[in-house]
Amino acid sequence: MNASDQAAVKFKPQLKIDDGCHPYPAVQKDGSISGGLKWSGPQDGECKGSKLGSQIYARSKWVNDTWAIMYAWYFPKGRGAVPLPLILRLFGHRHNWEYLVVWIDNPDLENPTILGVSMSASVGNEGQTPPEAKYIDGSSVKVEYYYSHVVGNTALRLTEDAGEFQKRKVVCALDDKMQSD
Repeated sequence: MNASDQAAVKFKPQLKIDDGCHPYPAVQKDGSISGGLKWSGPQDGECKGSKLGSQIYARSKWVNDTWAIMYAWYFPKGRGAVPLPLILRLFGHRHNWEYLVVWIDNPDLENPTILGVSMSASVGNEGQTPPEAKYIDGSSVKVEYYYSHVVGNTALRLTEDAGEFQKRKVVCALDDKMQSD
């Protein structure tokens, strides 16, 4: 394993589920893409965890002078809470992705340091530079998947509570030739 892959494994985050679906593999064993779930019914209906475990996807590259490791989770549906007024219950979707970026100084160092974190929020992005110690367990950032009753959607936030590591992982370093849009 090269240094970037080692860093992606070392800094792999913990995910706690507060409300809604659990993460699932986006790509099935046979190579097909998940069809997702209809967003009707309970938020965690039919998606309380895969018997085969889940996946966390990771990509990394230099952004200016900081190494960015982006982790992403796939959720088969995202929808509003059932007790909400009817108008808000009309919104939901099949397929949901949430992400966390862990910013470190350099994956080639013997002991890389977390400089900051960014994550998908209920509106846009949010982050901390550096993250408070209460949100770190060893080298792992602790995040929570939750439903925002204010905005009406799911998102990630930092948490003091321990979460779970996804058993399966797909780790890829971005090739220098790849460009982001």
